[in-house]
Amino acid sequence: MDAVDSVVDPLREFAKDSVRLVKRCHKPDRKEFTKVATRTAIGFVVMGFVGFFVKLIFIPINNIIVGSG
Repeated sequence: MDAVDSVVDPLREFAKDSVRLVKRCHKPDRKEFTKVATRTAIGFVVMGFVGFFVKLIFIPINNIIVGSG
């Protein structure tokens, strides 16, 4: 019976914690949603520019190292 309890107890605790989490969650209002969406969009733009500039810097360096032909 100890073997069964060692498997069932963590599952029971996980289910209890999951129910507690779902009960505490709430649907974001319009203000909170727009704030999160704006910050996510800014993050996408910043990461896009970082990737663009890294690519812009490393293409000429790669051409110098490999050679042009």
